[in-house]
Amino acid sequence: MISYYKTVDGRIEEIKEYEQGCWVNCIAPEEEEIQHLLDFFKIPPELMRSALDEEESSHIDSEDGTTLIIIDAPVVEKVNQNITYSTMPIAIMITDKNVITVALNENTVLSEFSEGVVKNVITGYKTHFVLHIMLRMATKYLQYLKQIDKINNRIERELRRSAQNKELHQLLDIEKSLVYFSSSLKANELTLEKIMRGRIIKLYDEDQDLLEDVLIEIKQAVDMAAIHLNILTGTMDVFASIISNNLNVIMKIQASLTLLVSVPTVISGFYGMNIDNGLPIDELWWFPVALSGALMLVMYFVLKRKDMF
Repeated sequence: MISYYKTVDGRIEEIKEYEQGCWVNCIAPEEEEIQHLLDFFKIPPELMRSALDEEESSHIDSEDGTTLIIIDAPVVEKVNQNITYSTMPIAIMITDKNVITVALNENTVLSEFSEGVVKNVITGYKTHFVLHIMLRMATKYLQYLKQIDKINNRIERELRRSAQNKELHQLLDIEKSLVYFSSSLKANELTLEKIMRGRIIKLYDEDQDLLEDVLIEIKQAVDMAAIHLNILTGTMDVFASIISNNLNVIMKIQASLTLLVSVPTVISGFYGMNIDNGLPIDELWWFPVALSGALMLVMYFVLKRKDMF
């Protein structure tokens, strides 16, 4: 679907048809729409193929007057009862007259611009608009990283009460999300550093300040993702050790109980043998029971003293 937006009175609003200086937003385009973009905006097919590749990593490229910037934006999804975080590429094409964004799925970064949530952004100022998209993307990373930290703390509290497979699976999902974030943020950082050199995109003074703000946000997100990933890895190692230790304690108690239960089995086995005058006091039926109880009591205190219970 192709939609057109333009800044009107400091607010981005949707317009019915194409105008010079408008923002062209293309979400999950069909073949006819892709061909329209290629023909109308004279976009090189190689750049369009990169824009439509869901596995494309963040980079910047330029060909025949069109500049392609691919950035990885954060995505949050709810799978069953768990919330998972991942990334998806967003293609930003800068032509002579317009900014074109291409994404294979809906995402919150572009939705906030199309819904007019972001104020004081002028679509006609191409570099200015692109940098604001990147700034919003960096802000989303920081927002989601804070959410991940809260989820991690909640799961850790639940694990302290009882270690269940459900919580461990959630920790694995969070770890995978942080790995995705860390990888994408580093790639975005490299792309922004290339833009900052000013060789591919012309930067004005106000754009330079905005780009520095974006880089600061990205670097902060990179550091936060690395810190959370290290903490989570350490947490999972600690809980793995706790689970292993609890298993050892259970096995130790089980072995001790097995020893105690084996005492009456051994005594009854002796007194159950079919022999004459071979065992002491075999005429008293209660003697084997009393002997078993006494030996079990003695063994219990011995095991207790050795901290087996």
